[in-house]
Amino acid sequence: MTRVIITILILLPFISVAQHGNRKESDAKGTVFGYWGYNVSGYTKSNLRFVGPDYDFTLGGAKAHDRPELDPNVYFNLSKITIPQFNARIGYYFKDHWAFSFGYDHMKYIFSDKNEVTLSGVIDENIGSEWSGTYSGEQVITNREDFHYENSDGLNYLRFELTRTDKLLAFGQNDWLAISTNAGVALGGILSFNDFTFANQKDVTTVSLSGYGVSGHASLRFEFFRHVFVQASAGGGFHHQVKVRNRPRDPSAYARQAYGYASFEGVLGFLFYIKGKNKCDSCPNW
Repeated sequence: MTRVIITILILLPFISVAQHGNRKESDAKGTVFGYWGYNVSGYTKSNLRFVGPDYDFTLGGAKAHDRPELDPNVYFNLSKITIPQFNARIGYYFKDHWAFSFGYDHMKYIFSDKNEVTLSGVIDENIGSEWSGTYSGEQVITNREDFHYENSDGLNYLRFELTRTDKLLAFGQNDWLAISTNAGVALGGILSFNDFTFANQKDVTTVSLSGYGVSGHASLRFEFFRHVFVQASAGGGFHHQVKVRNRPRDPSAYARQAYGYASFEGVLGFLFYIKGKNKCDSCPNW
């Protein structure tokens, strides 16, 4: 116990609990922040309903996965940085500890091949599908060549978030390193870029504002010299895609589903302090 006390006394000049004073504070009113990073995600099983001319059927218990980019060169090529699953956000602390932000979570939803699902509904024999007929919960295994569904150009969650930030520790007299926690709730719309293969027809990149999402997010933020940070985050929530268009020339063709999701992300960001708002009238403008 004595050793612990001695260690704490030694570190006290270098570690301080963050308090708002007459200086820049990352969680104080007047701070602007933004970040860019990348994510991985996972999805619960769902019931996917497909509606179109001469068919209305549901694939029950469908599995899906994301598609993270495995080529490291893509992440360092400015012309390709939007290809992987990315996250971008900008926000403002309108009150001490409280921020409002808007961001773009670019995820990817890929219907798994060899998916073991239940098939229910009606598919007209004239459309040329191997599933033509009437079904009431029969087990089938999908084949990518005959049936496939994905949002690989983007399951894009455009969300507003309300965040609570608390600074835990600050190191050094100039706070060269600080650690903060964030917890937030979010609501937004889903912009889908859909690829769909069915009944000998393949369409790609059919765009639609397909539904909405609600979610919660938590992160740990490591701030350097009060202006740059790296952040590790975890989030999860619920997506309800009411109408995912999947045939660009036929507005009556769409998919519908609801599912839960979880995501993990790492980002690099900046902090900017508005003069006169962040208790730093003598601070540099940047």
